[in-house]
Amino acid sequence: MLTSEARRAERADQLTCCNCGLWGWRWYILGSVLLRLLYISRPVLWINTVGPATVGMWLTGDLFAWEALPILLWLTLPFNLLIYGVNDVFDQETDARNPRKGTLEGARIDASEVRPVLFGVIFTNVPFLAYSFLFVPSSAIAWMFLYALLFVGYSVPPARFKARPYLDSLSNAAYAFPLVFVPLALGSGPVWPAALGLMAWSAAKHTFDAVQDVDEDRRVGIVTTAVRLGPSGVVLWSGAFWALATACFALVNVPVALVNAAIAGTLLYLLGRDPTRETGHRLYRYSIAFPYVAGTVAGVQLVAALSLGAYP
Repeated sequence: MLTSEARRAERADQLTCCNCGLWGWRWYILGSVLLRLLYISRPVLWINTVGPATVGMWLTGDLFAWEALPILLWLTLPFNLLIYGVNDVFDQETDARNPRKGTLEGARIDASEVRPVLFGVIFTNVPFLAYSFLFVPSSAIAWMFLYALLFVGYSVPPARFKARPYLDSLSNAAYAFPLVFVPLALGSGPVWPAALGLMAWSAAKHTFDAVQDVDEDRRVGIVTTAVRLGPSGVVLWSGAFWALATACFALVNVPVALVNAAIAGTLLYLLGRDPTRETGHRLYRYSIAFPYVAGTVAGVQLVAALSLGAYP
């Protein structure tokens, strides 16, 4: 028969086990939520935010600047969750009918996830925004604010640029803004031909990638640039902006301009030869690789030049 002290010890052990189990479940749930938010943020597309910021830092003449680290971290999970999490919240109707969503090509969320996603956007972005207001020059903050505003406006009514032909494409020029605000944050001036070239490049790529979604968008009444122009029209629209991007890049670095022209020309030729939604979907994987290839060509040259003292 157990003594009173033994019973108290046994009860304490049971409570400890219960608490351990409860904490284990809490950590499991938290880990599941974080993994889900990571998936929604599209890590494969982080190159589109972190890449320009890194190049912007290199263009100032530094291989690495500690002052840029908070901005680089902001442009990983936090800002991509802002871009794609907000987009997924307001695109639930179209995403539910889009076979691409719910795969590696994009998340599909349901109504029960709206609050966790929005809380995730707020809690991951606010600390970096607070830091920026305290330590980043006002000129850089202005561009960072416009950067965030355009991406929120892309998805959120009443602006919802996504459903406004031509504005949906042009608003994606914001992807180039890190080439402006990172140098400003480091006390340098932007390399404007590079920034303007990437703005044109981003507008072109957005519309090109949207070809694969024209049927789903048309079905729910969303008129994007790709829906308005059709795949054949997108070849001309994206071709014009990619040509402008190539001209701007040539003012900075000819090899990057040539690579850009080669990849863009190939994608446009293949879509023009068979201008359908299915072709747009088949080409999407190569479009995703486009910034990795072009960015590597630019990055390797910049790093080599900085390491050898040949730049700036």
